[in-house]
Amino acid sequence: MKPNIIDNRKVTSETRIFKAVFPNTTNHYDTLFGGTAMQLMDETAFITATRFSRQRMVTVSSDRIDFKKPIQAGTIVELIGKVSSVGNTSLKVRVDIFTEEMYSEKKEKSVSGEFTFVAIDENKKPTNIL
Repeated sequence: MKPNIIDNRKVTSETRIFKAVFPNTTNHYDTLFGGTAMQLMDETAFITATRFSRQRMVTVSSDRIDFKKPIQAGTIVELIGKVSSVGNTSLKVRVDIFTEEMYSEKKEKSVSGEFTFVAIDENKKPTNIL
């Protein structure tokens, strides 16, 4: 891909998903389960990667996920996925989770991580990202 096409696709593939944190997704500390946060992040990253490439994409790794602040029950989370780098058959997506209080405008970054995806063909073999 040409650099300007890559840059344009990075912008147009940015993905934002909002979720409310309900008690059924929290632990005994009334904070979001780490595994649930990771699942939401992987889903956001997958959507971002697919929107960028418009190809079959699979997660091959998650890189360093930093839990900076606990996410309390009764808050709103915004997951933002952005393509951070593109290779021949793979790309990386950074996902940040921001937490918002429901009844104020306070917002802060709670979790960050990066996910690597590979484009695959109909035989599930790596293929070039077009």
